[in-house]
Amino acid sequence: MTRLPWARRVVALSSLGDEKRRQLYELVLAAPAALSRDEAADATDLPRSTVSFHLDRLVADGLLAVEFHKPAGKSGPGSGRPSKVYRAIAREVGVSVPDRNYDLAGELMAAAIDEAAANNQPVRDVLLATAYAKGKSLAADSQGLEDFLVAFGYRPNPDGSGGFTLPNCPFHRLSEGHPGVVCAMNGAFLSGAAAGSGEPEERVAANNSPGQCCARITPRGA
Repeated sequence: MTRLPWARRVVALSSLGDEKRRQLYELVLAAPAALSRDEAADATDLPRSTVSFHLDRLVADGLLAVEFHKPAGKSGPGSGRPSKVYRAIAREVGVSVPDRNYDLAGELMAAAIDEAAANNQPVRDVLLATAYAKGKSLAADSQGLEDFLVAFGYRPNPDGSGGFTLPNCPFHRLSEGHPGVVCAMNGAFLSGAAAGSGEPEERVAANNSPGQCCARITPRGA
């Protein structure tokens, strides 16, 4: 699962506050194939210049991507220039302040319940293994552990000794109601992220500071 960085999601959501832009985004989102400006103009009865402006704005805001396709059935010399078409790359846009990631928690829990039921295993054990594997997989594409923590909303803050406190919990509301399960899942997720980033898993430690995540990142070698 990937998602736009928090600041870009804020921009994208703001972009969709424009009625014409939202109409065009929903049109492209529902289309079975990438749409051209002419097709979008015909479908919405908006002027082509207006459609072009709003589609390109949706591209700039990270909601759509541009492709260039030859007309269907035409190829080779003399077939004309490729048409500029648009497809959706962000199929859902949600943002909270501060940043939360309840979609990720739901994904981890659903996957764990499925596997536990299929193999007659304890759900908690499978959840921790699932969270660890997901953290490791996602962190493998990051530029390091700190980069991963920023991307997933933990807001890492240097503690002055080479470690990080994590002022924001991406699963805050869930952890308030179910701390034993959610904090264990979070710890496994971060341990996997540390491993995926090439860091010792032992850098992830418990944290009891009020108003912060239930985990912290200790200095290397601590």
